[in-house]
Amino acid sequence: MRDWILPAAATLLVVAAGAAAAQLISLQRASRDVRGSSTVEFVATEVAAPRKPKVPGVAWPTFGFGTDRLRAVAFPHRPPFRRAWTFRARQLVEFPPAVAYGRLYFANNGGVFYGVNTRTGKRAWKYRSGRCVAASPAVSNHVVFQTFLNRHPCNRGTVKGLSGEVIAFAAGFGHIRWRRRIGPSESSPLVRDGLVYVGDWRGFVYALDERTGRTRWSFRTRGKVKGAVAVAGRRLYVGSYDHHVYALHARTGKLIWRAGAQRRLGRRANFYSTPAAAYGRVYIGGTDGKIYSFGAASGKLRWSQSTGGYVYSSPAVWRRRVYVGSYSGRFYALDAATGDVRWRFRANGPILGSPTVVNGVVYFATLKERSYALDARTGRVLWTFPDGKYTPVVADTDRLYLVGHARVYGLEEKR
Repeated sequence: MRDWILPAAATLLVVAAGAAAAQLISLQRASRDVRGSSTVEFVATEVAAPRKPKVPGVAWPTFGFGTDRLRAVAFPHRPPFRRAWTFRARQLVEFPPAVAYGRLYFANNGGVFYGVNTRTGKRAWKYRSGRCVAASPAVSNHVVFQTFLNRHPCNRGTVKGLSGEVIAFAAGFGHIRWRRRIGPSESSPLVRDGLVYVGDWRGFVYALDERTGRTRWSFRTRGKVKGAVAVAGRRLYVGSYDHHVYALHARTGKLIWRAGAQRRLGRRANFYSTPAAAYGRVYIGGTDGKIYSFGAASGKLRWSQSTGGYVYSSPAVWRRRVYVGSYSGRFYALDAATGDVRWRFRANGPILGSPTVVNGVVYFATLKERSYALDARTGRVLWTFPDGKYTPVVADTDRLYLVGHARVYGLEEKR
């Protein structure tokens, strides 16, 4: 019996080792970067950066500027800048303001929501929520919509028993129009065609009635929804902590497709990044250190590009390039069709926030609290500022607004 068992055991070990090696090789192949094509599910029509707001009085309506979240505008500002005013928010401001009706609307992490005069930097009104905040607001029809996380203390690790809110404020004096209880939410709202779209930690994506907050539809993913949604045409795109990106019908919430992150050793990527939709593609960063491009109609992986660190950053898209930062401290300009690196820049620290392109200049900040302005075509440094941590700038036709660690600056061009 012993003479039979030992050879059989050795054979099983060899087979197991072979299977493990085959699995390892399969995972390595599956996790390789994929180069894209300019002829497969890529619409080469140029996406023009807006030169002026579409709605009178509303300069920057939502996180990423438009519903497609391209984060690129043509307001006529170029560095260098001088400070016109400084507003002290007292705590970290992680996400940038919406700009409308002569005011900046934003919250600090401690849950104080502000309306600040764009010309003077003086506070017009504030609201103390008692909740944590990690999202930008959205503005529509003289109403400001903001999502809130759980009550203090912040950064609790479990969802069980926690709740969040969406609150609609009158833009003028901050009176509450309606409020809606959902799961804890750090999903920056998007408003389109009478619906307010948000996600939450319970994995839901909601379409709420803009006037009442009533649920028009909801869809549940299998993980937390932390980023915001993007909408282009009839489709809504959103990433989840279940390793997938979803395309839903924007009016009904019906699933169109679900696409997964690439398989790899260890855990597959989660998606904190907010997607950007352009050229018939969806662009989004993953926690596996990759930027992904999926076909907007099919959900098929069109390219992936490694960056060397987590990608929480939401991409900006401008002139057939995709701009994004990495926790590796590198900032990338990628070809929108193929994912090829057009240029890269080594910053002074990890990048978690999202870039913005204004008049051909791309702005981003690092966790070491420095903001950069680079020529979006070449990557050449044009200007730096000794503050900023996450997503640094928004703008209107009069000035650039830079978000520091706990301050917001009104900046004007030096003459």
